[in-house]
Amino acid sequence: MGDPAESLATVLAYHERTKHHPGRFARSLGHLDWATQPDPFRRFAGAPVLSLELVRFEDQPRYEPAFFLGNVPPVPLGRRWVSQLFQDSLALSAWKQAGAARWSLRVNPSSGNLHPTEGYLIAGPVEGLADKPAVYAYSDNDLIDLKHAVIMDVEATTAIRQAEVGAAKTMLDRTAEQFDVSPSRLVADAGYGSAEMIGWLVDERGIEPHVKLMDKSERTDGALSRSDFAFDPEGNLYVCPGGKELRKYHRSFSKPRDGVTKEGTMIYFARKHDCEACALKPKCCPNAPARKIARSIHEAARDKARAIAKTEAYAVSRRERKKVEMLFAHLKRILRLDRLRLRGPSGAKDEFLLAATAQNLRKLAKLIPLPTPVFAA
Repeated sequence: MGDPAESLATVLAYHERTKHHPGRFARSLGHLDWATQPDPFRRFAGAPVLSLELVRFEDQPRYEPAFFLGNVPPVPLGRRWVSQLFQDSLALSAWKQAGAARWSLRVNPSSGNLHPTEGYLIAGPVEGLADKPAVYAYSDNDLIDLKHAVIMDVEATTAIRQAEVGAAKTMLDRTAEQFDVSPSRLVADAGYGSAEMIGWLVDERGIEPHVKLMDKSERTDGALSRSDFAFDPEGNLYVCPGGKELRKYHRSFSKPRDGVTKEGTMIYFARKHDCEACALKPKCCPNAPARKIARSIHEAARDKARAIAKTEAYAVSRRERKKVEMLFAHLKRILRLDRLRLRGPSGAKDEFLLAATAQNLRKLAKLIPLPTPVFAA
């Protein structure tokens, strides 16, 4: 790095040349580069979006008194006040249009709106928003028929995995109830490969899970993995490569115990003296007195998913999943649903339903042949 004083001087000089000034505009190219202007609505990949309240113009405090100390009494920070802070500083005030071009104006200067206007609020827990640093948004979840790429159902949720998995269950149940349609298989990404979801599909709905499992049982450090241990369903135990047994309990209890943890797993333990005398201990449990294995209560369903993943039908499902990705790409790039216009969960649901309807009508126009025209004799 160069001299700090010289670097600071360079930054300050650039700022002085390009900033707004009471006597002149900020320095620029001298023209508006309409062809390469960035999206004024910036989105950060992976960052959810939080919906705020739309504050009425007649609500207090008003904008002007905020410039004079003492005119606005202090209040506890909450959702209502964060909403007004951003509305008074960054909200859209109007839309303009000239021909096919359409652009927004904000309540603050934006140099012709050729760059995204950003604002940041750094705060602790805010009442009505979150009890810890967190941001929430809405996500589109579609249930799609793979054969014809027709959308069967739509559900709007917050952009977190648990909510999206819950939406999948809701859509499957709703489709079965309203249309008497139940799929024979479900094709989805690894986000739907949790033990609970796989167990629900296999045990409760009889649906084949063509889903990549969330599986962290395989070791990458050269130690023995869980797959190296054989499970005996009749004896409800594991047998290690050395021939020793791993059980949930090695003694009897007067009151039977199921051994299920809060995480929905059962822990199988080896005996300490068996492991101490075993030649495989350095490769099996070098840092523990005895080996233990966690088994999900849905492991039988997960085993079925593992078996399906080795079939040709699974490979076909992964290829057909491209139809789903194409629908989402069309949704964002052609229908321009990369951002929402309506507020709140209900607004998000309405927009997603309208978009899905448009996509289905487009698809049906291709699937249903036009009637043969009849010409007058």
